[in-house]
Amino acid sequence: MSDGHGHLHEAIIPWVQCAQELCDPKRVHEKPEALDDLRVLDLSSGNFAALFASSILAEFGAEVIRVEPPTGDVARLFTPEGVKHKDTGLAYLVEARNKRHITLNLKKEEGRLLLARLARHADVVIESELPGQMDAWGIGYRQLSMLNPRLIYLAYSTNGQFGPRAGQRIPDYDITNQALSGVPYVTGEPEGQGSADSSAPTKQGNWIAWYVGGGFGALAVLAALAWRWQSGRGQFIDLTPGEAEMRFSDAGVIWYHAARRIQERVGGLHIQVFPYTLIKTKDTSSFIAGFSDSNFIGLTNIMGRPELSGPFATTKDRIGKARTLHQELEKWSADLSSEEILHRVQDYMLNKRGPGTVATARLNQPQDTLAESHWWDRGVFTRVEDPDYGELLLQAPPWKMSATPPRIKWACRPVGADNQIVYLKYLGLGGERLKALKAKGVT
Repeated sequence: MSDGHGHLHEAIIPWVQCAQELCDPKRVHEKPEALDDLRVLDLSSGNFAALFASSILAEFGAEVIRVEPPTGDVARLFTPEGVKHKDTGLAYLVEARNKRHITLNLKKEEGRLLLARLARHADVVIESELPGQMDAWGIGYRQLSMLNPRLIYLAYSTNGQFGPRAGQRIPDYDITNQALSGVPYVTGEPEGQGSADSSAPTKQGNWIAWYVGGGFGALAVLAALAWRWQSGRGQFIDLTPGEAEMRFSDAGVIWYHAARRIQERVGGLHIQVFPYTLIKTKDTSSFIAGFSDSNFIGLTNIMGRPELSGPFATTKDRIGKARTLHQELEKWSADLSSEEILHRVQDYMLNKRGPGTVATARLNQPQDTLAESHWWDRGVFTRVEDPDYGELLLQAPPWKMSATPPRIKWACRPVGADNQIVYLKYLGLGGERLKALKAKGVT
């Protein structure tokens, strides 16, 4: 609020309280959904990039229809140590949110004809078949876009739909995408450090390529929707999760191009800034950052080791002697808990005991993350009472929005649970017709 002279009066309530009132996760179901007029067919098979992309769209209100083979998507089998919840793998339960589930056998001609009819009603199709397979079946982008010129078609594959390797019959797996991206090459301990079996490139711990590809895919769909709003036409999106993860290689590509230098593994160290690392503490590990000149002085003050600012005075010094400096950091942290380090850092900064800004955070294990009330207050996790699967604890959508927030409405559906409602609504197929299709192995 202005006083008329260009000065803003202090807000009536604190900003933290205002932000919570704007974006309170407990009130999301009172607000409209941004994509509630969008219809998506997710035809993917065993592909969590596609599943994540459709999850994002579903969280924002799109009607996502998962099209599985009659036996169910193989992705339902992916789960830690074989643990299942009511015959469904835990990984699939996470990404089945808000989606209707129908069955359709695309290997049968009658199934493909039904898919083409469904696509007339769709805004978006997402698939992960081998490049050219959908086209060979007569239900690829070329054919479906003739039936529905406004259709946005997102195709996932390891090598893409064109290029010298596009004809290779390689299923789209996260590990192949990680490998092709080059990012795991810089992940892990450097050669000559640690045991022989640890001095090697390390796969990233989760399905990062798939999830990066899924996020970028959803973004591309939203961009295509914006263009369709202007042009009235859909488009084809060719996305490989490996290429998406290459975008996460930060300066590695341009460093090689500019200086013919290869970024090698440095473990917990960093080649661009330092300290910016994990250090062992008395109880676990903590991340700590104080890499600019003034921030490093602040860190040495907190450590009670101001003399370290001499041999490690510049960024080049700190990076070049990173391993030695890391040893000094762990000498200090060995007798401190992560909480004690946090208190020392906060005391230094809040009471302005010297120059610089230092960041620190405890390295949480899953049980630590779930125990933090901060995340629960922000709605980071949500318990969903599902009629088919019981109570499930899921990661909630990360976006906090004041007008059209995303949400989880239900967790999962059994295989083919929505056949009757979807086929009747869009194709006018009644119960007897569906029974006949099921008997023939079409649905």
